[in-house]
Amino acid sequence: MKALKTALSIAMLLGTTAMASAQEVHFWYHFDNPENPMDELIAKFEAENPGITVEAENIPWNSYFDNMYTAIAGGNAPDAAQIRLFAQPRLLEMNALEPLDGWIENWTGKADLLDNLLTMTGAPDGKQYLLPVQYVVLYLYYRADLFDAAGLEPPATCAAFIDAARALTADTNGDGQIDQYGFGFRGATGGHDVWGPFVLPGASFDNLATPETIAANQVMIDMFKEGLFPPSSPNDGFQEIIGGFQQGLTAMTVHHIGSANAMVNALGDKVSATVVPECNDGRWTAFGDDNLAVLSSARDKEAAWKWISFLSSSQNNALWNQASGQLPITKSDTESWDGHEQRFVQATVDSLPYATSLPSVPATSDFVGTAWPTAMQRALTGQISSEQMMQELARLYAQN
Repeated sequence: MKALKTALSIAMLLGTTAMASAQEVHFWYHFDNPENPMDELIAKFEAENPGITVEAENIPWNSYFDNMYTAIAGGNAPDAAQIRLFAQPRLLEMNALEPLDGWIENWTGKADLLDNLLTMTGAPDGKQYLLPVQYVVLYLYYRADLFDAAGLEPPATCAAFIDAARALTADTNGDGQIDQYGFGFRGATGGHDVWGPFVLPGASFDNLATPETIAANQVMIDMFKEGLFPPSSPNDGFQEIIGGFQQGLTAMTVHHIGSANAMVNALGDKVSATVVPECNDGRWTAFGDDNLAVLSSARDKEAAWKWISFLSSSQNNALWNQASGQLPITKSDTESWDGHEQRFVQATVDSLPYATSLPSVPATSDFVGTAWPTAMQRALTGQISSEQMMQELARLYAQN
């Protein structure tokens, strides 16, 4: 009898331990800002949700999704994670995401979400696997002081953009070496968003290798060969194009409001922003999303949902985006938002009519992570032609 009681006590203890373990949410996110508010958010959440603890892990952006896919395949996925829309198709192929529809339908915060965000982040199967947490739209940064000095207006067309890049590529100190370039181009991962406005207007991912897209891509290659981009452009990533612009190496680049405050800190009123130029009789720019998801392997899916919905709720979402540098996804936080200077908010709003997302198919993950940067780097360095590059990208999407 005593042995039976002991066994029952051990079983109860093990059950209690398992329950406690299941109430821990392991969360992956990516913040460039080391002074992010995660500890503050976790403390607030845990106070409001006794019995649930959050272990948050900041994963470097450059390897974020590679680490994610590896962790899922190895059975070590987090319970909840920050996810971008382009990765959704591959994660669905891996059966890695939990549908959120039931939770969202009964969530009091749903009515406070900005219009159309759930529609834009929905999956092709009609279900909702992603909960928005921040958003941006890419636009053109330009050095207002340099444009004024050269008598230039912000470029409204591709032709004006090329003319401005030529006019602002210069040897500013008279030593015989170019030390200021017209445009900061990003050839490394993520650069498709910088390239897209000049190549993708009017294009279809059903066939990227049309005469029009090949010619538009050739224009970008020719601008690099002409010396209008820094020589390091084939390998430049986020840090290089933003740092180069802040330091006066370039006069224009493409990014979003997430870098606006750092731009102002470095340049003050010398920096401004506008919509990307009209190219090929149209405009194309990227809708930049970041979302939250519950992984299908989560130990306690209810606890994971409570955590991600907390981050996308009013006030908490504002705190998150003060660190991310992007824009809140709640109507209430948007109304009181003072996180950026108005000219950058206005450039974002003006760019929204042209904003789009890449196709929600598995090929997009490869396009973003490897296919585009590899092909672009080879094209810029003369290893392949513009036609060969666009044919490679077209074949990638033809496989879907």
